[in-house]
Parts: sequence; structure tokens; C-alpha cells
Amino acid sequence: MEKKKLDSVIVQLENHIECWKQFNHFLNLARNRKFEDDDENQFLEIKSVLAQELETILAFFEEGTPSKEEVHTLLGQAPSLRSISELNEGSVRGLENQWHKIFIGWQSILGQLKVAQREPEKKSFFGRLFGK
Repeated sequence: MEKKKLDSVIVQLENHIECWKQFNHFLNLARNRKFEDDDENQFLEIKSVLAQELETILAFFEEGTPSKEEVHTLLGQAPSLRSISELNEGSVRGLENQWHKIFIGWQSILGQLKVAQREPEKKSFFGRLFGK
């Protein structure tokens, strides 16, 4: 992947991961039943952004990422803060576990991209060092 495209994907994935962090924040609000109408609207907006960005990010990767089905399943199981707040503790923990699995998957992909981003620098540095 060319450097400019790689840089762009890294920034996009970092933004996507930030949205995943916000999604988790809203899960916690729902669990504690401490949310307002504005929080509900923001939660729905975060879900929209996650779903839209997912499509763009998946266009860059064939495999090795959290699957579209995994992400859609999680988003579908959390239709609103109100509905999450009405779930039993075990169900909320299930949502959190799914969230965590996806979150770690994205972090792993981001780490791999950052390694790839640095590789050309290493090669050019060693190439200069060894005259290649």
C-alpha cells in the first residue's frame, strides 16, 4: 500500500477506534441508567458513524479484521440506551465482551498498519547504510 494511502487508512482507523471508545462510554451510561435524551441522540449518531466508517475501512482489508457481521450484530443488539438499560447484567456483560473483542481486533490491525508505515523508513535507512 502506498504511503499516502496507508497514512490515510491509519488516521481513519484511529478515528474509528475513538468512536468505539465512545460506544463503550454509552454502554456504561446505560448500565448505570444515567443518561438523558441528548445522550440517546449522541449514541445513535455514534452507531451511525461506526456503521458508515466500517464500510470504508473494510474496503481496504480482505481479512484479519473484525467482520462486518460481528460489528453489525453488536450494533443491532444495542438499539438504544434505554433498551440496554433494561437488559439484565449478564446481557450487558455480553455486549461489553463483544465490544472488547472488536475493539482489540481494531487495535491489532492499527498496530500492523503502523508497522507497515515504518517499514519503508527502515528499508531506506538500511539501504542507505549498506549502500542498497
